[in-house]
Amino acid sequence: MYGTIARLRIRKDAEGGLRGVMNAMESRPVAGFIASYVYRLDSDPQDLMLAVIFADREAYVRNANDPAQDAQFRELRQLLESGPEWNDGEIVWSWAKS
Repeated sequence: MYGTIARLRIRKDAEGGLRGVMNAMESRPVAGFIASYVYRLDSDPQDLMLAVIFADREAYVRNANDPAQDAQFRELRQLLESGPEWNDGEIVWSWAKS
């Protein structure tokens, strides 16, 4: 598996817009996509961490190069105080309770 963890700093007035963009991203079918999670940090409610999981690096890169993904990212970017801090990499271990 492969994915990214990104730190996002959302504008104070953008919570509703963020939910709309995330809902739109969920509705777009993406080959190889497994899951995404958004965490609101206890230290500051404007700081979010986004974790996205794909089946493999190839699926991740295909999505990153998709014009539809770029359009959705541009919508998301307008809601942020600054650009995300991206941390891409291979998922070497996972555990989930079923």
